[in-house]
Amino acid sequence: MTRIRLSSGSRFEEEIGYSRAVVDGDDIWVSGTTGYDYKTMTIVDDVAAQCDQTFRNIAEALAKADATLDDVVRVMFIVPRREDWEPCWPVIKKYLGKARPTSTLIHAGLQTDAMRIEIEVTARRQKKA
Repeated sequence: MTRIRLSSGSRFEEEIGYSRAVVDGDDIWVSGTTGYDYKTMTIVDDVAAQCDQTFRNIAEALAKADATLDDVVRVMFIVPRREDWEPCWPVIKKYLGKARPTSTLIHAGLQTDAMRIEIEVTARRQKKA
């Protein structure tokens, strides 16, 4: 199988030198993704809204790999402010409630203070019946 590198079109990927996602066979690794709206290169302040946009960004990357959020098997959350974690729970359940992947939370600083959550996922395409 050929390794495929996918881009969201974000200037960060080009400037820093990474891919939004890498596909190798049925395995898909999606880079840490934030709540930027890549079409407008803006980010809202509300952490739940950022979480929602982040999952939409991830879903778009997975779609390019012929996968969905239901294929996610592992997720890592990075949240700088502890108080921002719980407001994200309903959003996480909305997007990952069916997949119920393994999960890790890390409290750490992000690239800018505007970023309040970053999410990285690993997915495995399910065999079609």
